[in-house]
Amino acid sequence: MNDEAISLPTRRSVLRGIGAVTCAGIAANAQPTVAAVETKPSASFFPILRQPDAVRAYAEDPNAISLRRSGSDWTQESLRFTCKESSDSLQLTLSAPATALSRLHLRWNFAVRPDLRLLGDAWERSYGELSWRSILPERPMPWYFLAFDGSSTHGYGVKTGAAAFAFWQCDREGVSLWLDVRNGGRGVLLNQRSLELATVLTRKGQPGADPFASARAFCRELSPSPRLPKTPVYGSNDWYYAYGKSSAEDILRDADLMAELAPSTGPRPFTVMDEGWEHNPRFPQMDEMAAQIRRKGVRPGIWVRPLRARGETNQSLLLSAERFGARTERHAENLAYDPTIPEAREKALASIRNPVAWKYDLVKHDFSTFDMLGQWGFEMGPSPTLAGWSFHDRSLTNAEIVRGLYQEIRQAAGEETILVGCNVVGHLSAGLFELQRTGDDVSGRLWERTRRMGVNTLAFRLPQHNTFFVMDPDCVPITDAIPWTLTKNWLDAVTASGASLVVSPSPGVLNGDRRDAVRAAFAIAASQGLEARPKDWLDSRTPQNWQAGAGQGRSYEWLEDGGAYPFEV
Repeated sequence: MNDEAISLPTRRSVLRGIGAVTCAGIAANAQPTVAAVETKPSASFFPILRQPDAVRAYAEDPNAISLRRSGSDWTQESLRFTCKESSDSLQLTLSAPATALSRLHLRWNFAVRPDLRLLGDAWERSYGELSWRSILPERPMPWYFLAFDGSSTHGYGVKTGAAAFAFWQCDREGVSLWLDVRNGGRGVLLNQRSLELATVLTRKGQPGADPFASARAFCRELSPSPRLPKTPVYGSNDWYYAYGKSSAEDILRDADLMAELAPSTGPRPFTVMDEGWEHNPRFPQMDEMAAQIRRKGVRPGIWVRPLRARGETNQSLLLSAERFGARTERHAENLAYDPTIPEAREKALASIRNPVAWKYDLVKHDFSTFDMLGQWGFEMGPSPTLAGWSFHDRSLTNAEIVRGLYQEIRQAAGEETILVGCNVVGHLSAGLFELQRTGDDVSGRLWERTRRMGVNTLAFRLPQHNTFFVMDPDCVPITDAIPWTLTKNWLDAVTASGASLVVSPSPGVLNGDRRDAVRAAFAIAASQGLEARPKDWLDSRTPQNWQAGAGQGRSYEWLEDGGAYPFEV
């Protein structure tokens, strides 16, 4: 590695543009880096709850600074990184009063078995990419990863609520942890502040234990205090039949349908109006709309995009167009408030306070990661945002800004409103929002999107369900464009998992067997599902075989006639 500079390539963009980010580096070694301490394969559990073998820091200045290790401190002049060891964790702390710091790279050297299979997480939503894979040295694994040796499943990660965007790497010679402490795409200016970056945890799996159960147990350790809804959340959303072109009449029709199909006792269903209601004369009075839904025995919900600054004329309140890099066409359609500016933040929070005042019981807030960082999750790779721009307040890391916005949204919503985060960073929202949309959009028009995005996220992020938050794997679109046999499988899988079940039925499509199937699914969803889990997830991105309870096997065919659609969706 070049001690003076490191180049970090970005992922593909939505428009298939390709960019690159560059940051300068500071070598931070206590002693020369050595090869793996063993030449033969080690035990499969990695000994990382100790001092790293090397630490590197990266700033905007290309000149190298050697850090000297003394006990748990790695220092040079005023720069201090502390790795405090305990029996069950590492506490990572940073002080950099004179350095605009961008990244820290921690490295542990040891021999790694070549036969391990690894599963990482995603920065925000997943995009159909999650899977157990063999060792790939350059692969970034955000937040945490699991390692399966054929018998035991071990976990390594940072606790939720970290002050840095963290990802892991694993290769035959050891493990790396990267901590992105940038502000926007520049180094953070901590000044005299000491920053508690992250807490590293590990979990040693037991031989023969189920990998899924091990994954869920580790997620529970990473997120000790989730905020969960008092009752199951199920119902309807208009997006996948209307795609933003709905009306008050459509929503009220959905509410009537929910009232009919929900169990007569137990928690009431929701009807959520998604994007399209704002600045729309077909939605005249939003408070009266909520009241009408409620009078039908259904709980009202609504979609918002808090940071959107549509029509804002005060440019000083907005985030820089530079966050989009070469994708300049994105800026005009995605003006966004800078949440580090108090006036801008208050304007953003009004989009939360208004629905609460209108008596909506559920608020789904969307787009905040894209609006703040300028990239979708699949574009991020090892770098959640591009280089060369910053927030107005440069004293906070991106993770602190994101988490801080989430805390403000929670406060604005109050204690009774249910919050659903979409396009939010789950590792930073855990403990604040009741529900999390964990995957990219499914589709009411093209089944392949539901297969890739929906089935994949349901299987691989299900360990976070009821440990980080209640999982929202996205809707079950019910339209004539999708064969009912496939839709029915998706409906059954979501229902059995216990995740939030939200249907999006086209007008008039729920007849006969379809109506009965949704009614039966709602009865199960209202009682929190069957706790189904994937059985063949070690071998497939879209597991077919699931198990609910003792011996209750389920098998799903996910492919259309002719196989999977091979093109972009």
